[in-house]
Amino acid sequence: MEDLSCNVADVALVLEGGGMRAAHTAGIVAALIEHEVWFPYACGVSAGSSNAVNYLSRDPLRTRRSFVEIAGDQRFGGIGSLARHNGFFNADFLYERAIQDGTLPFDWETFCANPAGLRIQAFERDTGRTVIWTKTDMTTPLEMVSHVRAGSTMPFIMKPIEIGGQVMLDGGLGEGAGIPLHLAEHDGYQRFFCIATRPAGYRKKPMGRGQRGLMQRVCAGQPKVFEALATRAERYNAALDHLDELERAGRALVVRPEQMPIHNTETNVARLAQVFEMGHALAEREMDRWLDWLRG
Repeated sequence: MEDLSCNVADVALVLEGGGMRAAHTAGIVAALIEHEVWFPYACGVSAGSSNAVNYLSRDPLRTRRSFVEIAGDQRFGGIGSLARHNGFFNADFLYERAIQDGTLPFDWETFCANPAGLRIQAFERDTGRTVIWTKTDMTTPLEMVSHVRAGSTMPFIMKPIEIGGQVMLDGGLGEGAGIPLHLAEHDGYQRFFCIATRPAGYRKKPMGRGQRGLMQRVCAGQPKVFEALATRAERYNAALDHLDELERAGRALVVRPEQMPIHNTETNVARLAQVFEMGHALAEREMDRWLDWLRG
Protein backbone atom coordinates (compact mmCIF):
# COMPACT_ATOMS: atom_id res chain seq x y z
CA MET A 1 0.00 0.00 0.00
CA GLU A 2 1.15 3.57 -0.71
CA ASP A 3 2.42 5.80 2.07
CA LEU A 4 -0.63 7.22 3.87
CA SER A 5 1.18 9.60 6.21
CA CYS A 6 -0.24 13.09 6.66
CA ASN A 7 1.59 16.13 5.28
CA VAL A 8 -0.42 18.90 6.97
CA ALA A 9 0.60 19.56 10.57
CA ASP A 10 -1.84 20.36 13.37
CA VAL A 11 -4.74 21.63 11.26
CA ALA A 12 -8.21 20.07 11.42
CA LEU A 13 -10.37 19.64 8.33
CA VAL A 14 -13.91 20.73 9.29
CA LEU A 15 -16.79 19.86 6.95
CA GLU A 16 -20.19 21.52 7.33
CA GLY A 17 -23.43 19.70 6.57
CA GLY A 18 -26.10 20.93 4.19
CA GLY A 19 -27.67 18.00 2.37
CA MET A 20 -27.01 18.07 -1.37
CA ARG A 21 -25.40 21.50 -1.07
CA ALA A 22 -22.42 19.43 0.06
CA ALA A 23 -21.86 18.64 -3.64
CA HIS A 24 -19.85 21.88 -3.58
CA THR A 25 -17.79 20.57 -0.67
CA ALA A 26 -17.31 17.31 -2.57
CA GLY A 27 -15.69 19.23 -5.42
CA ILE A 28 -13.25 20.83 -2.98
CA VAL A 29 -12.53 17.54 -1.20
CA ALA A 30 -11.87 15.82 -4.52
CA ALA A 31 -9.35 18.54 -5.37
CA LEU A 32 -7.64 18.16 -1.98
CA ILE A 33 -7.27 14.44 -2.67
CA GLU A 34 -5.98 15.05 -6.19
CA HIS A 35 -3.39 17.52 -4.86
CA GLU A 36 -2.47 15.06 -2.07
CA VAL A 37 -3.27 17.44 0.77
CA TRP A 38 -3.46 15.13 3.78
CA PHE A 39 -4.86 16.49 7.03
CA PRO A 40 -4.24 14.63 10.30
CA TYR A 41 -7.88 14.96 11.34
CA ALA A 42 -11.28 15.34 9.68
CA CYS A 43 -14.65 16.00 11.26
CA GLY A 44 -18.03 16.31 9.61
CA VAL A 45 -21.69 16.52 10.39
CA SER A 46 -24.64 15.33 8.30
CA ALA A 47 -23.58 15.38 4.62
CA GLY A 48 -20.18 16.56 5.80
CA SER A 49 -19.66 13.14 7.38
CA SER A 50 -20.00 11.52 3.94
CA ASN A 51 -17.35 13.87 2.60
CA ALA A 52 -15.17 13.12 5.65
CA VAL A 53 -15.13 9.34 5.18
CA ASN A 54 -14.65 9.71 1.42
CA TYR A 55 -11.69 12.00 2.12
CA LEU A 56 -10.13 9.44 4.47
CA SER A 57 -10.56 6.75 1.81
CA ARG A 58 -8.70 9.07 -0.60
CA ASP A 59 -11.13 8.33 -3.43
CA PRO A 60 -11.98 11.42 -5.53
CA LEU A 61 -14.26 9.41 -7.84
CA ARG A 62 -16.46 8.17 -4.98
CA THR A 63 -16.44 11.69 -3.55
CA ARG A 64 -18.05 12.95 -6.76
CA ARG A 65 -20.38 10.00 -7.30
CA SER A 66 -21.76 10.29 -3.76
CA PHE A 67 -23.21 13.73 -4.56
CA VAL A 68 -23.61 13.81 -8.34
CA GLU A 69 -24.04 10.60 -10.34
CA ILE A 70 -25.88 8.83 -7.51
CA ALA A 71 -28.81 11.21 -8.04
CA GLY A 72 -29.32 9.74 -11.51
CA ASP A 73 -30.08 6.29 -10.08
CA GLN A 74 -33.83 5.58 -10.01
CA ARG A 75 -33.41 4.30 -6.44
CA PHE A 76 -31.99 7.63 -5.23
CA GLY A 77 -35.26 9.11 -4.02
CA GLY A 78 -37.77 11.85 -4.75
CA ILE A 79 -41.49 12.31 -4.20
CA GLY A 80 -42.23 8.76 -5.39
CA SER A 81 -39.77 7.34 -2.88
CA LEU A 82 -41.37 9.40 -0.12
CA ALA A 83 -44.83 8.11 -1.11
CA ARG A 84 -43.50 4.54 -0.91
CA HIS A 85 -42.33 5.24 2.67
CA ASN A 86 -38.66 4.99 1.70
CA GLY A 87 -38.02 8.65 2.50
CA PHE A 88 -37.44 11.54 0.10
CA PHE A 89 -33.83 10.33 0.05
CA ASN A 90 -33.84 6.54 0.01
CA ALA A 91 -31.33 5.97 2.81
CA ASP A 92 -31.53 2.17 2.57
CA PHE A 93 -30.08 2.44 -0.92
CA LEU A 94 -27.80 5.46 -0.51
CA TYR A 95 -25.76 4.03 2.32
CA GLU A 96 -25.69 0.28 3.02
CA ARG A 97 -27.06 -1.05 -0.28
CA ALA A 98 -24.91 1.21 -2.46
CA ILE A 99 -21.82 -0.41 -0.94
CA GLN A 100 -23.25 -3.93 -1.02
CA ASP A 101 -24.28 -3.86 -4.69
CA GLY A 102 -21.21 -1.96 -5.91
CA THR A 103 -22.99 1.28 -6.83
CA LEU A 104 -20.65 3.19 -4.51
CA PRO A 105 -17.73 0.89 -3.64
CA PHE A 106 -15.68 2.04 -0.67
CA ASP A 107 -11.91 1.65 -0.20
CA TRP A 108 -12.09 0.16 3.28
CA GLU A 109 -8.42 -0.82 3.35
CA THR A 110 -7.24 2.75 2.76
CA PHE A 111 -9.80 4.17 5.19
CA CYS A 112 -8.60 1.86 7.97
CA ALA A 113 -4.89 2.37 7.25
CA ASN A 114 -5.17 6.16 7.05
CA PRO A 115 -3.70 7.52 10.31
CA ALA A 116 -5.92 10.61 10.26
CA GLY A 117 -8.46 10.96 13.05
CA LEU A 118 -12.18 11.08 12.32
CA ARG A 119 -15.14 12.51 14.22
CA ILE A 120 -18.78 12.52 13.12
CA GLN A 121 -21.90 13.05 15.18
CA ALA A 122 -25.61 12.22 15.42
CA PHE A 123 -28.60 13.36 17.49
CA GLU A 124 -30.56 10.95 19.66
CA ARG A 125 -34.20 11.58 18.84
CA ASP A 126 -35.69 10.74 22.24
CA THR A 127 -32.99 12.09 24.58
CA GLY A 128 -31.71 15.11 22.63
CA ARG A 129 -28.17 13.94 23.28
CA THR A 130 -25.35 14.60 20.80
CA VAL A 131 -23.43 11.38 20.12
CA ILE A 132 -19.91 11.45 18.69
CA TRP A 133 -18.34 8.55 16.79
CA THR A 134 -14.77 7.81 15.71
CA LYS A 135 -13.14 5.21 13.48
CA THR A 136 -13.01 2.82 16.46
CA ASP A 137 -16.82 2.63 16.32
CA MET A 138 -16.63 1.38 12.72
CA THR A 139 -15.30 -2.16 12.43
CA THR A 140 -16.75 -2.99 8.98
CA PRO A 141 -17.69 -0.97 5.89
CA LEU A 142 -21.40 -1.47 6.62
CA GLU A 143 -20.97 -0.37 10.22
CA MET A 144 -19.11 2.71 9.02
CA VAL A 145 -21.77 3.68 6.51
CA SER A 146 -24.57 2.99 9.00
CA HIS A 147 -23.02 5.52 11.38
CA VAL A 148 -22.72 8.05 8.54
CA ARG A 149 -26.34 7.38 7.62
CA ALA A 150 -27.54 7.71 11.21
CA GLY A 151 -25.92 11.12 11.58
CA SER A 152 -27.20 12.30 8.18
CA THR A 153 -30.87 11.40 8.60
CA MET A 154 -32.86 14.57 7.94
CA PRO A 155 -35.91 14.45 10.21
CA PHE A 156 -39.22 13.54 8.56
CA ILE A 157 -37.82 13.14 5.05
CA MET A 158 -35.42 10.24 5.61
CA LYS A 159 -35.99 6.88 7.28
CA PRO A 160 -34.09 6.76 10.60
CA ILE A 161 -32.26 3.79 12.06
CA GLU A 162 -31.30 2.77 15.57
CA ILE A 163 -27.75 2.54 16.87
CA GLY A 164 -27.13 1.43 20.44
CA GLY A 165 -30.87 1.16 21.05
CA GLN A 166 -31.52 4.82 20.18
CA VAL A 167 -33.21 6.27 17.09
CA MET A 168 -30.69 8.59 15.47
CA LEU A 169 -31.24 11.75 13.47
CA ASP A 170 -29.14 14.33 11.66
CA GLY A 171 -26.18 15.50 13.72
CA GLY A 172 -26.97 19.06 12.66
CA LEU A 173 -29.73 19.04 15.28
CA GLY A 174 -27.13 18.63 18.01
CA GLU A 175 -24.14 20.60 19.24
CA GLY A 176 -22.81 23.05 16.67
CA ALA A 177 -26.15 23.07 14.80
CA GLY A 178 -24.50 21.80 11.61
CA ILE A 179 -20.98 23.24 11.97
CA PRO A 180 -18.70 20.59 13.52
CA LEU A 181 -15.97 23.00 14.60
CA HIS A 182 -16.57 22.05 18.25
CA LEU A 183 -15.45 18.47 17.52
CA ALA A 184 -11.97 19.63 16.51
CA GLU A 185 -11.80 22.13 19.35
CA HIS A 186 -12.72 19.47 21.91
CA ASP A 187 -9.86 17.35 20.53
CA GLY A 188 -7.37 20.15 21.12
CA TYR A 189 -6.90 21.60 17.64
CA GLN A 190 -6.03 25.29 17.39
CA ARG A 191 -6.11 25.79 13.60
CA PHE A 192 -8.97 24.86 11.31
CA PHE A 193 -9.53 24.51 7.57
CA CYS A 194 -13.30 24.81 7.34
CA ILE A 195 -15.38 24.09 4.25
CA ALA A 196 -18.81 25.73 4.42
CA THR A 197 -21.90 25.14 2.29
CA ARG A 198 -23.30 28.67 2.55
CA PRO A 199 -21.88 31.88 1.03
CA ALA A 200 -20.21 34.57 3.13
CA GLY A 201 -22.60 36.58 5.28
CA TYR A 202 -25.31 33.94 5.46
CA ARG A 203 -27.30 33.68 8.69
CA LYS A 204 -30.32 31.51 9.46
CA LYS A 205 -33.65 33.20 10.15
CA PRO A 206 -35.46 32.16 13.34
CA MET A 207 -38.80 30.38 13.03
CA GLY A 208 -41.80 32.64 12.66
CA ARG A 209 -44.90 32.06 14.76
CA GLY A 210 -46.71 30.17 12.00
CA GLN A 211 -43.73 27.97 11.20
CA ARG A 212 -43.23 27.28 14.88
CA GLY A 213 -46.85 26.16 15.29
CA LEU A 214 -46.63 23.90 12.26
CA MET A 215 -43.37 22.38 13.51
CA GLN A 216 -44.93 21.68 16.91
CA ARG A 217 -47.63 19.63 15.20
CA VAL A 218 -45.13 17.81 12.97
CA CYS A 219 -42.95 17.04 16.00
CA ALA A 220 -45.81 15.80 18.16
CA GLY A 221 -44.42 13.20 20.55
CA GLN A 222 -40.83 14.25 19.79
CA PRO A 223 -40.20 17.24 22.09
CA LYS A 224 -36.40 17.01 21.85
CA VAL A 225 -36.56 17.24 18.07
CA PHE A 226 -38.85 20.28 18.25
CA GLU A 227 -36.56 21.98 20.76
CA ALA A 228 -33.54 21.37 18.55
CA LEU A 229 -35.30 22.72 15.46
CA ALA A 230 -36.76 25.72 17.30
CA THR A 231 -33.35 26.79 18.61
CA ARG A 232 -31.26 25.80 15.61
CA ALA A 233 -31.06 29.21 13.92
CA GLU A 234 -29.75 30.87 17.07
CA ARG A 235 -27.24 28.09 17.71
CA TYR A 236 -26.09 27.94 14.08
CA ASN A 237 -25.58 31.69 13.91
CA ALA A 238 -23.60 31.61 17.17
CA ALA A 239 -21.35 28.92 15.68
CA LEU A 240 -20.82 31.10 12.59
CA ASP A 241 -19.96 34.09 14.78
CA HIS A 242 -17.37 31.98 16.62
CA LEU A 243 -15.93 30.80 13.32
CA ASP A 244 -15.69 34.42 12.15
CA GLU A 245 -13.72 35.26 15.30
CA LEU A 246 -11.26 32.45 14.63
CA GLU A 247 -10.92 33.57 11.03
CA ARG A 248 -10.13 37.15 12.08
CA ALA A 249 -7.54 35.81 14.53
CA GLY A 250 -5.85 33.86 11.73
CA ARG A 251 -6.70 30.50 13.29
CA ALA A 252 -9.26 29.44 10.68
CA LEU A 253 -9.30 29.46 6.92
CA VAL A 254 -12.93 29.27 5.84
CA VAL A 255 -13.77 28.20 2.30
CA ARG A 256 -17.24 29.36 1.28
CA PRO A 257 -19.13 28.94 -1.99
CA GLU A 258 -19.24 32.11 -4.03
CA GLN A 259 -22.89 31.29 -4.68
CA MET A 260 -25.17 28.39 -3.86
CA PRO A 261 -27.80 27.82 -6.58
CA ILE A 262 -29.34 24.64 -5.12
CA HIS A 263 -31.24 23.58 -1.99
CA ASN A 264 -30.39 20.76 0.39
CA THR A 265 -32.95 18.48 -1.32
CA GLU A 266 -31.68 18.95 -4.90
CA THR A 267 -32.09 15.84 -7.09
CA ASN A 268 -31.16 17.13 -10.57
CA VAL A 269 -27.89 15.54 -11.72
CA ALA A 270 -26.93 18.41 -14.03
CA ARG A 271 -27.35 21.01 -11.29
CA LEU A 272 -25.45 18.85 -8.81
CA ALA A 273 -22.64 18.41 -11.34
CA GLN A 274 -22.53 22.18 -11.85
CA VAL A 275 -22.21 22.79 -8.10
CA PHE A 276 -19.52 20.09 -7.78
CA GLU A 277 -17.53 21.73 -10.58
CA MET A 278 -17.94 25.14 -8.93
CA GLY A 279 -16.33 23.75 -5.79
CA HIS A 280 -13.58 21.99 -7.73
CA ALA A 281 -12.79 25.10 -9.78
CA LEU A 282 -12.67 27.22 -6.63
CA ALA A 283 -10.18 24.78 -5.12
CA GLU A 284 -7.98 24.84 -8.20
CA ARG A 285 -7.89 28.65 -8.19
CA GLU A 286 -7.18 28.94 -4.46
CA MET A 287 -5.01 25.87 -3.83
CA ASP A 288 -1.68 27.71 -3.71
CA ARG A 289 -3.03 30.24 -1.21
CA TRP A 290 -4.52 27.46 0.90
CA LEU A 291 -1.23 25.55 0.92
CA ASP A 292 0.64 28.68 2.02
CA TRP A 293 -1.77 29.06 4.96
CA LEU A 294 -1.60 25.39 5.88
CA ARG A 295 2.18 25.56 6.01
CA GLY A 296 1.90 28.44 8.47
